[in-house]
Amino acid sequence: MAYLVRLTDFEGPLDLLLHLIGRAKVKIEDIFVSEITEQYLESIEDLSGLDMDTASEFLQMAATLLEIKSRALLPKPPKEEEEDPREVLIRRLEEYKAIKEAGQELRTYEAVAGAQMTRIPMEIVTETKVELKQMSLSALQQAFINILLRAEKENTPPPARRIARDSFTIVQCMTNILTRLEREGETAFEALFEGAASRDEIVTTFLAMLELLKANRIVISQTGIYEPIMIYKGKGGGEVGES
Repeated sequence: MAYLVRLTDFEGPLDLLLHLIGRAKVKIEDIFVSEITEQYLESIEDLSGLDMDTASEFLQMAATLLEIKSRALLPKPPKEEEEDPREVLIRRLEEYKAIKEAGQELRTYEAVAGAQMTRIPMEIVTETKVELKQMSLSALQQAFINILLRAEKENTPPPARRIARDSFTIVQCMTNILTRLEREGETAFEALFEGAASRDEIVTTFLAMLELLKANRIVISQTGIYEPIMIYKGKGGGEVGES
């Protein structure tokens, strides 16, 4: 029973040639000493299902195969100025095969990725309101940067004192700030960092202040651009560390 080939199943003459080479189990460079040329010519006997441009591509490949086969039967000229069409076709087949295999591998990756479930981005909605009176977050940020710069420029080391291990946790600093406000009613922003022993203590105290601000446990206010930033006790409640 003859092997039937439908040309519409192939993307072009190179695709058909690779199919015939794979079915015959020969190497690309050996197609010209095999029956591939005859099989190709048999496969394109019916071009009625193809448009004119596609059919011409298959016919052009047939002419190339016949030219290469005829060259193999005739004596070679002393010197060939043009590139050997056999080598050109072999190179085209090898390049097409590499591209086709890469495409198949990419389709495999696409199928694997398509089977994975991804989470739809969710809009984060929060009802937390941070109370800043007559000032902006950028002003608060700049005030903190000034504290850090001043700490770096001061040459006089802070007074010696015993520092317990892990005493600069955010929760501990939150407690210290609230205790100070319970005692004094209000405090200046810069006063929170007076006597800070290290940069770590400054940063931890500032983060603790932000946590209290987020939880509405404190209120930050500034009456004017160059006026001191003041901190007051807020209306929020709950245990320290809860937000």
